[in-house]
Amino acid sequence: MQVLSFCLLVLVNLLLGSVCVDAGRDFYQILEVPRSASINAIKKAYRRLAKEWHPDKNKDDPNASEKFQDLSAAYEILSDPEKREMYNKCGEECVKKDGMMNNADPFASFFGDFGFHFGGESQHQQETPKGANVIMDLFVTLEELYSGSFVEITRNKLVIKAAKGTRKCNCRQELVTRNLGNGRLQMIQQAVCSDCPNVKLVNEERLLEVEVEPGMVDGQETKFIAEGEPHIDGDYGDLIIKIRTQTHPVFQRVGDDLYTNMTISLQESLVGFTVQLTHLDGHKVTITREKITKPGARMKKKGEGMPNYDNNNLYGTLYITFHVEFPEIDFSEEQKAVIKGLV
Repeated sequence: MQVLSFCLLVLVNLLLGSVCVDAGRDFYQILEVPRSASINAIKKAYRRLAKEWHPDKNKDDPNASEKFQDLSAAYEILSDPEKREMYNKCGEECVKKDGMMNNADPFASFFGDFGFHFGGESQHQQETPKGANVIMDLFVTLEELYSGSFVEITRNKLVIKAAKGTRKCNCRQELVTRNLGNGRLQMIQQAVCSDCPNVKLVNEERLLEVEVEPGMVDGQETKFIAEGEPHIDGDYGDLIIKIRTQTHPVFQRVGDDLYTNMTISLQESLVGFTVQLTHLDGHKVTITREKITKPGARMKKKGEGMPNYDNNNLYGTLYITFHVEFPEIDFSEEQKAVIKGLV
């Protein structure tokens, strides 16, 4: 009986193991997100890990390519609501059987190339004609650059559609030999074209989502591949989004540092004070002075500046310049006597 029970236990474990294997990869674990993660959380996780494991940045790591492929597959499924629902029900194998996985690399088009590049262009990319790039300014607040956010933009784009008939395409200059008679030949250049299916340009509205990452700087670019102008005989150009910082009423940014001014009363400048300054994400910064504060004096608070773009765990410095507000009333003789007695 004990042997039979043991055999049954082994069989159950083998079956469970088979089910786990058939279920495929754990995409949530690969992206290091919980099953309840929002689409924005999935996008952020993919972006962070894709930067870390891109093969062009890890040429000496033989596992980098495999890890990057796992990330691409995980993002492909979990970023699509329909595919994600199917995956949650029955795993990767079920999604594959349903024909939902194309094993494409979404990194090339996921929020463009995030403003960084790996490696050079291929020869094919250099030879293929390309439409014009479109450059757009995206005005964002200092709060968005401090905490990060996702901004939706509408792009009206010309899209190439099939049309009736044919057209001349791939035109090129070729040398043609012409017989002029009496044994005379002439070499001339002649335009030679191919016949291609006809096309038309149709205006389509696209909704794109731009990730404003913590610490981005003014003028930083995010590229959306193939979202620019079309080329009838080639590829689409790119859409380049440039970050532009709106003027802030309280803070001014210089690099990763923040600057602000604070006005205090004459009394506070003489006896000291404690005030709360509301930061860009709403947290309070305590500012305390227990000595005389002269007009134009500056205090710095390390770690209260902007997050560093490359390492969000590092923050710049907050500089506070004090202005002293003097009373607008005239002192009485008794008050003047008291003030004179203080110095």
